[in-house]
Amino acid sequence: ALVTPLQIFDEQMAIEGVRFNLLYGRNAGMTGLDFGLINHVRGDAIALQLGGLGLVEGRFVGWQNNFVNLVDGPMEGLQTGLFSRNDGGQGVMLGWVNYSRSQFNGLSIGIVNYASDYDGLMIGVVNIIKSKGRFPVLPIVNWK
Repeated sequence: ALVTPLQIFDEQMAIEGVRFNLLYGRNAGMTGLDFGLINHVRGDAIALQLGGLGLVEGRFVGWQNNFVNLVDGPMEGLQTGLFSRNDGGQGVMLGWVNYSRSQFNGLSIGIVNYASDYDGLMIGVVNIIKSKGRFPVLPIVNWK
C-alpha cells in the first residue's frame, strides 16, 4: 500500500502473507508479516508487525514492534516500542510506557507501567495497578 485506498488489495480484504505499507495501509485482517510506516488492521491480526504505528482494532496474537502499538482488543504475545496499549490479554510488554485498559497477565518492563487489573510483575520507575487495594502505585517493582 502507498496510502489507503491506493493499495494492491482492497481494504475490505484480509491479508495472509506479507503486507508492506509504504505510508498507510488498512485491511480487514492480517496473518503474517506486516510492516510499514502505519499498519492498520480493522479486525484481528496474527502477525509480526513492524513499523512506526501499529493499530489493531480487534484481537492481536504475535509480536508488535512499532514506535507506537495500539490494540483495541486483547493482546497475546509481545509488545515492544515507545508506547504500547492493549485491552487486556497476556504476554510481555517492553517499552517506555505500557498501558493495559483491562486485565493483563504477564510481565511489563518500562518507565511507566499501568494496568486497570493485573496478574504478574511490573518493573519500572512508576508501576500502577489500579485494582490493587493497598499500594496501587509503587516505584521499581509492583505485582499482583
